[in-house]
Amino acid sequence: MDNELFGKVRAVIFGHAVGDAVGGPVQFEERTVRDRYPVADMVPLYDVGLPKGAWSDDTSMSLCAMDAIIRHGLDFGAVMENFQKWLYGGEFTPTGRTFDVGGACRKAIDRAYRGADAETCGCIGEYENGNGSLMRIYPFAFYLYASDFPLEGKLSLIHRASALTHAHPRSCIGCGIYTFVLWELLENPAKQSIQYGLEKAMAHYRENSELRHYRRLFENGFDKLPREEIKSSGYVVDTLEAAIWCALTTDNYRDCILKAVNLGLDTDSVGAVAGSLAGALYGYDGIPKDWRDPLCKKEYLEAVGKAFCEKLLSR
Repeated sequence: MDNELFGKVRAVIFGHAVGDAVGGPVQFEERTVRDRYPVADMVPLYDVGLPKGAWSDDTSMSLCAMDAIIRHGLDFGAVMENFQKWLYGGEFTPTGRTFDVGGACRKAIDRAYRGADAETCGCIGEYENGNGSLMRIYPFAFYLYASDFPLEGKLSLIHRASALTHAHPRSCIGCGIYTFVLWELLENPAKQSIQYGLEKAMAHYRENSELRHYRRLFENGFDKLPREEIKSSGYVVDTLEAAIWCALTTDNYRDCILKAVNLGLDTDSVGAVAGSLAGALYGYDGIPKDWRDPLCKKEYLEAVGKAFCEKLLSR
């Protein structure tokens, strides 16, 4: 086992899952509610009867992807089969019960269940650019980070991974921008790496008309934007902006997640995406122990991380 690589894998897995679990209990509540009653800790998901440390579809679908990669390599059909096991059978969940399924994800998985090829199932409408592929893209980004594929091939595979559920170019590019940022953080865990990743993403996508929807990310002073100008809806652009803004404007994992979750609305996904970046930035030990310890199935997450690391090293 490569301890350095495993450390990175574990930090991103737990960073993502903890952010998801902190954000889940207040999902869809307005920012005005968060301003009056700010989240300060991890609590149970009372509304759906789940314990403290339970994670949602963000982590479940990421685990579907990691399990498929561990068993089959980069096989999109196997990933989609795991999505079906999650949606219809409760596998890859914290308690054996599936909940909080996004509309586009459900449509795509239903299409696969009815016999469509996995890579033709993703939603293509402009109004179907939710964050459902962004929230689960990090296993693919990690797998390709550790590969010797050419850059164009890597980004093509990231787009195909997004397109399993979200096939519109805007969602695919959002996953690509995230991937560039994560790769830079894995190389050098420093805030400056976020900017380097954004610069590389802009250079890669500069001829793509969809890049204009993400233009604020590339403008000078993005990290200086006031909180009221940062949206936190389930729209892929909003989620990516919010996650990167939270990572840039805080100095530790806890503050990053609390800032993300207290933006309100799609708190589990913004928390998960921000948490994966903050995990890469601050490492496993930077994730508060009082949040790691209550995490549901943490031994399972640890085991998946080890198997995933071994898969990366065995190629």
